[in-house]
Amino acid sequence: MSTWILLRGLTRETRHWGRLPEALREVVSGDRVLLLDLPGNGEFAGLRAPARVTDMVDFVRLAARRAGAAAPYSVLAMSLGGMVATDWAQRHPQEIERLVLINTSMRPFSRMTERLRPSAWPALLRVARRWGDAPRAERDIHRLTCNNVETLGADLDAWSAIRRSAPVSRGNALRQLCAAARFTAGAAKPDCPLLILSSRADHLVNPVCSTKLAAAWRAMHIEHAWAGHDLPHDDAAWTSEQVRSWLAQTQAEPKPVL
Repeated sequence: MSTWILLRGLTRETRHWGRLPEALREVVSGDRVLLLDLPGNGEFAGLRAPARVTDMVDFVRLAARRAGAAAPYSVLAMSLGGMVATDWAQRHPQEIERLVLINTSMRPFSRMTERLRPSAWPALLRVARRWGDAPRAERDIHRLTCNNVETLGADLDAWSAIRRSAPVSRGNALRQLCAAARFTAGAAKPDCPLLILSSRADHLVNPVCSTKLAAAWRAMHIEHAWAGHDLPHDDAAWTSEQVRSWLAQTQAEPKPVL
């Protein structure tokens, strides 16, 4: 049995995955699905978040081992989590078997104004001002990251409860933002099968970031037509189906003769 590790993004935790883990378990039947929080979020909200992605990698590597999961791992990660997963795969290639990156961005492939749309800056400032007001802050985050509003009321109730039970401090949010802004990936593609998923209607990160990354690394790239930045929230079924199709394709490809 191999292990799939799921990593969320900036200030988000495992409970924010919503329906995706259940959908993914059906796709990778027989494999373990392990949800890990980044330091400063969720289970580790009481810890000081590192200001470097490399330190986040060291943290999640240790967390995976403590959870009894042995490498190599398959990693599905979005946004900041995608940067962590990329750095992990590039610095410790023997530990990563395959990689799915969702709506992530990184230097040197994308500009700052692509990695964080200028049109999103006022909304992010509102979130920062309302950080201690869970319902209002989460409503602003939902508006910025989600285009599927069918479950808006239930989402806001659940997200507000998460924020109250495991609040992410302003300092940790800022350190995670700094880590994301400063992160620079290696130029070479990670040495494993790679799938890049993005959202055409992402209001937070310009989807051209995924397009540029896929072009630079000659990776498979699939774009969702209407979802927002939180693609797993907006369409968990579509996300898991793309993973299913990709796994079927990569597993069917002939292996090189040594």
